[in-house]
Amino acid sequence: MQQVLDFLRNRQQTSVDELCEFLRIPSISADSAYSDSMQSCAAWVRNSMEAAGLRATIYPTDGHPIVYGELLRDPSLPTVLIYGHYDVQPPDPLELWTTPAFEPTERDGRLYARGATDDKGQLFTHLKSIEAWTQTHGELPVNIKFLIEGEEECGGIHLDAFLEQHQEMLRADVAVVSDTSQYGDGIPAITCGLRGIVAAEVRLRGPDHDLHSGIYGGSIANPLNALTAMCGALIDSAGRIQIPGFYEDVIDLTDEERQGYSELPFSVEGFLADTGSADIFGEEGWSTLERRTARPTCDINGISGGYAGEGPKTIVPSRAMAKITCRLVPDMKPEKILDSLEEFLRSRCPAGIQFEFHRYHGCEAFVFDPTSEWLNAARRAVAAAFGQEPVLFREGGSIPVVLSFKQILGVDTLLLGWGRNSDNLHSPNEHIHLQDFHRGTLASACLWQELASVSLAD
Repeated sequence: MQQVLDFLRNRQQTSVDELCEFLRIPSISADSAYSDSMQSCAAWVRNSMEAAGLRATIYPTDGHPIVYGELLRDPSLPTVLIYGHYDVQPPDPLELWTTPAFEPTERDGRLYARGATDDKGQLFTHLKSIEAWTQTHGELPVNIKFLIEGEEECGGIHLDAFLEQHQEMLRADVAVVSDTSQYGDGIPAITCGLRGIVAAEVRLRGPDHDLHSGIYGGSIANPLNALTAMCGALIDSAGRIQIPGFYEDVIDLTDEERQGYSELPFSVEGFLADTGSADIFGEEGWSTLERRTARPTCDINGISGGYAGEGPKTIVPSRAMAKITCRLVPDMKPEKILDSLEEFLRSRCPAGIQFEFHRYHGCEAFVFDPTSEWLNAARRAVAAAFGQEPVLFREGGSIPVVLSFKQILGVDTLLLGWGRNSDNLHSPNEHIHLQDFHRGTLASACLWQELASVSLAD
């Protein structure tokens, strides 16, 4: 093991130089103008897998390619499936970048570039750790499979179909994803849970054109009045969601979990400073940390209708629209929540207004068994690399691939994030702390040794 760690420490600058090559490729999946760059980036990933000692293949899809690699040693050893994505968010607005988004620049111990943390920098730690093992030992203590997609930032449209078609090839004992964050600066974390999500759009139509409010106001239903009343009824003044049956299947945090939350370092003042908010708000009876990571939510993400320009315009608008999402916790079912949400809103739609309810993506929540041998192995690996025990923490967001792995492949996922929430993910000046990158690479190298010690069921 020491040989592996020494190899990585002695080649830190080489690893950073290679990461910069990766980051220079503008692999923007959402923009068709970058389709050639997406192909180039997939080829770069395949070549990096081969350099690390894996057998690698590019699989075309109807969208962007998926890159698969494997290094199989012995079927009696644990098999680990590593997931990541080589596509990145668009860099806009460009004028807010201190240095160009696809010209990696090192400043104050940070490497600035689009994809530095999300997710090129994090997934690259695993490639470098595997290379260290193969260069020093010729093999790994576990079987490795790599699955790197190019559509995570635009919905992962073709990933589930690929998983369905290649279940045997992708069979594994546990999955590893590094696309999350540490709990705080210098506080390593293992994300042991993710909230699920449902998304919907409500469209109301009244008269077939905007009408003069002085002539028609008060005589026909106003779609925007109706919509704001519907949305205003979703949550009461105590932060409790009013959709019938919303909390019916919710599994509350245990006393032990709540105790763990209370022991995490957290400052309401710092939280408000980070968000720019004047005060906290949320469901009564729960702490701010619990509300944002382990309790269900309902949020209006956008609302439109009528006139919003300068000065008055006295109309009864003909249309109104709202976008709504709900974050889910175990054991809430997306379709059940969408059914209840639709019925709640539809029942409040006044006569004379056409109601439309459009459903979008959804996925269930995920929680990893905190007593799992896999999780304990990961804790040991992270502690060895970061010099302190990681905290176990639930994230408030959703990573749909985790549920896909569970439902299609029957495998649980270890969520090991080396980055920080302050790394400007999806924003200008995205970066990764080079110290985190190097510690993540060491943690990855230790992980393969620790996972090899887990006993497999017969």
